[in-house]
Amino acid sequence: MADVSLRFMIDADHGQFYVQDFDPYDAWIAEHAADSDLAPAGWTKEAVYVQRIGVEPHSISVGTARDDVVESVITVHASAPTKNPTDEHIVETDLHAPTGQLTMSSPGTDGADGPSLTVPAGLLRVRISYVPAGPPTSDTNEGPGDHFLYQVDLWPSDRAHGLVILKQGPEIWAG
Repeated sequence: MADVSLRFMIDADHGQFYVQDFDPYDAWIAEHAADSDLAPAGWTKEAVYVQRIGVEPHSISVGTARDDVVESVITVHASAPTKNPTDEHIVETDLHAPTGQLTMSSPGTDGADGPSLTVPAGLLRVRISYVPAGPPTSDTNEGPGDHFLYQVDLWPSDRAHGLVILKQGPEIWAG
């Protein structure tokens, strides 16, 4: 299998965007939306200040350093890619994608209107890397915060590994 990539711009409304297997996630959220013990979009205190990602079944919320239009690239690999040591922050987690159809959206973007990508159905390992970058070439709100390229790498996995921070970026990083 050759690597397949999708580069996209997304309005990271409220400093986040989502990578989701939308239909299973939508069914899960319909059943669990009223559960007051669950952090919205997986944003626990540790997720906000340390991990920079929120994790829920069938969904990953990627925290961004800007409440603005950001650039991301999502790449499907046959196996784990090498890590880039110059990336500022690197975190891995598991994503169950039973339909094999991922959508990217944000609080201000309807999942049906965001970019989508076909991936191997089943359990995936996902690595999110925060790559220092200049401003994107598209229109932005010119708000505060550092510019990053949000690199999302994923590959099939035969078992869950849980969330692991491979490289911790600075604690104060957004805004």
